Parts: sequence; structure tokens; C-alpha cells
Amino acid sequence: MIRQKIVAGNWKMNGSKESIVSLINGLLKMERSNSEVVISPSFPYLSQVSDLIDGTGLVLAAQNVSQQVKGAYTGEVSASMLGDFGVKYVLLGHSERRSLYGETDQLVADKVKAILDFGLFPMLCIGETLTERESGKTLEVCQRQLQVVVDAVGIDAFEKIVIAYEPVWAIGTGLSASAEQAQDVHQSIRAFLAKASGSVSQKVQILYGGSVKASTSSALFEMADVDGALVGGASLDAEEFIAIVKAAG
Repeated sequence: MIRQKIVAGNWKMNGSKESIVSLINGLLKMERSNSEVVISPSFPYLSQVSDLIDGTGLVLAAQNVSQQVKGAYTGEVSASMLGDFGVKYVLLGHSERRSLYGETDQLVADKVKAILDFGLFPMLCIGETLTERESGKTLEVCQRQLQVVVDAVGIDAFEKIVIAYEPVWAIGTGLSASAEQAQDVHQSIRAFLAKASGSVSQKVQILYGGSVKASTSSALFEMADVDGALVGGASLDAEEFIAIVKAAG
């Protein structure tokens, strides 16, 4: 099955009104791509970015969401609020949210359900730490993180969920899994989902994330089960990000 590639840029807690205008103007110079190109700014800039990319083909994502629909939850942002700004995807379960802010597998699953209930698309991040990889627990960790979501929303919902495999040891470290290592894990993720539904497992787009650079992306995109990339630091450089998009085709 041919799955459209997705190249998503996670800007994390970076940017200003001025720098974002410059970055978007740079991104708009890219040639038309067969891949879906997604950008994910911090909450304060969603409105600005939404206006800047309107009609350009670029797709807007948010970096997080509350599992609550509305109410007395100071500092939180709901799925409906994100929808007001034209957000399509929401990053959930990123390792920084799990490790720095204590988000559990169950909380991530609850957020996935909240996003799906509102009609948006979760971009579900999973992945192991260096200790877990060295202990041979990579697949065990990924399967555990996925199973909680399957239990919460059902396997059919994964037709609307994008998975991003991000080995924690490769995020922001300059290290990156080899194309072959990424393929092995992606293939195993697909095989795990196939136990519940073979047809759904073939439709799910599985991205690789973790110090993705233009110099390494071509080899990644050649792998059969790598359907794109979730790009961190490199997405803040328009030329570098465009080169990654170009490599995706």
C-alpha cells in the first residue's frame, strides 16, 4: 500500500512574531511536494501562523492539548480551541511531555480520545530511552505505549492516528537511529497493530523522529515502513527543512 509521506516540524518552545514571519516566508519558497507538510508552533503563535499559511498548502499542528473538554483548568487548552485556529494535527505523548511533565501512558490515551472526539488527528509519539534500548526493551516499550491507546479508542481509530516513533535517546542529542534501525522498529509497530487489524496496520502512517537532518533523511525515506519524519531543531531552519521535504518526495 502506498501511504502519503508526512514531514512535520515541531518548533517546540521557540520563536517570536518576527522570526516566525521570516521562517514562514522561507518555507513558502519550497516547491510543491507530494508529501503533507506540517508545522507546529507554540500556542501563542497558532493564530499568526494560521493566517500566514492560509491557502498555501501547509498544515497546522499544535504541540499539546488538554484531555478536558472545557472548564476550570487554568492554563490548559482544549481541542475545540485548537479547532478554532484551523489545527489539523496535535502532537501527543512526546517524550518531553512524558519525562519533564509526568504524562503517563493513560493520560496520553485520554488526550488521544479527546482529539478524536473533536475530529482532529493525533500525532502519537512513542519511543524508548537509551537504558530501555540497551536492555532490549524497545519493542516492549513501544507496544505498551500503543496498547493503552488501542484499549482507549479501539484499533479502527488508528486510521485517523499518525504514529511518530521517536527514540528518546536520539531527541536533541545529535544522535539518530540508522535507517535500518528505524525500519526494524516501524515494521514491528505495524506487525503489532496487525494483530488487531491487518487492514488498519497497512494504512497507519508511521513517522520517524529524533535528530532528523537533511543529510540523513533520504536513507530514512527509502525504508518501506518509514512514512515521513517528525523534525525538531532542523525545522527551525527553512532551507534545512525544505531539503528534508524534498527528500521525502
